[in-house]
Amino acid sequence: MEKEKSYLQQIDYGLVFIIFILAIISLVSVYSATGATDSLSFVKKQLMFYVLGFILIGVILLIDYRRLKELSLPLYGIGIALLIFVEFFGNITNGAQRWILIGSFKLQPSEFMKIFLVILIAHFLTKFQETMEEKSFQQDLVLTGKIAAFSILPFFLILKQPDLGTALVLICIVATMLLVGGISWRLLFLLTIMGILLLAGLVVLYFVNFDLFSKFVENHQMARIYGWLDPEAHSDLFGYQLLQALLAIGSGQLTGKGLTQGSQAQGGWIPEVHTDFIFAIIGEEFGFIGASILISVYFILIYRLVQIALTCNDVFGSYIVAGIIGMLVFQIFQNIAMTIGLMPITGLALPFISYGGSALLTNMIAIGIVLNISMRTKTYMFD
Repeated sequence: MEKEKSYLQQIDYGLVFIIFILAIISLVSVYSATGATDSLSFVKKQLMFYVLGFILIGVILLIDYRRLKELSLPLYGIGIALLIFVEFFGNITNGAQRWILIGSFKLQPSEFMKIFLVILIAHFLTKFQETMEEKSFQQDLVLTGKIAAFSILPFFLILKQPDLGTALVLICIVATMLLVGGISWRLLFLLTIMGILLLAGLVVLYFVNFDLFSKFVENHQMARIYGWLDPEAHSDLFGYQLLQALLAIGSGQLTGKGLTQGSQAQGGWIPEVHTDFIFAIIGEEFGFIGASILISVYFILIYRLVQIALTCNDVFGSYIVAGIIGMLVFQIFQNIAMTIGLMPITGLALPFISYGGSALLTNMIAIGIVLNISMRTKTYMFD
């Protein structure tokens, strides 16, 4: 009789290897963006965050992920409490109040709120599926209303910081989990139509009553839209960052200019090049080939996560992985798209690559939970 594999043997080392590759890309990119001017301090901090992240993954693997069902509401409550604390006592940087100062480290609660919301919604969907006797439109409506009620509060607290990018991530998480949760297509279609009508209403309001429109859309948000739609016309202000990023990526051509040889990045022409706009330095110094390799690694990562979600024989685990997939896919797409002018600029980091403690640790925790789910998924001959 074959001996049952230990949990250590069941770890998805392929997924761990993908994260290791992303860590190397991140450290090289952060070094190129900051090493010449900052004596490697950013690289050392990013390495420290990665080490801490892998330690957190190890701790997470020791705890059965199914216990998160019991902790979903307490974790959500902690997340809300931290967001409220930020609202009154948060640290203000560049006009945004998003952080809690802990010594020299800036904790961004909105990042961790994404994971807490994924766990809570997964619990709601699992409980709904376990207790549902006969599926109906009314039951789907009640479930959707419940999920929306718990999502609206963190959404507006984060939006008020202001942090539109992270608020949009919450919407994407909710949409992804509702989509895979078996919600009625009629209800999903209705929600989609409502979203389209809301956007259309804002556009009409912009032309009909701009004063009223301004109460819904902040001036800095409109500035980013202006800079996205016509960066040349706002090259001295709103469109400056996008134009510099496009110039950097375009000048990289096929093979790039080489490590630390990018004139735009090294010359300090691109603001926030080590955080939100780190893809620009990859495009400039490693060219189309380097950018394509990074995107391919992301594709492999998402493909592996989808495999884990599909093979998991516990719906709670599948829903958690689905929520994490939605979270990562939106952030990857939005960050790269805003850097090349396909989407308006938002303050979203490129997952696993951009410099930043809270964002990186959140993503590492997410991967830790996925590894936990994967290693506790049992396969049966007649499954």
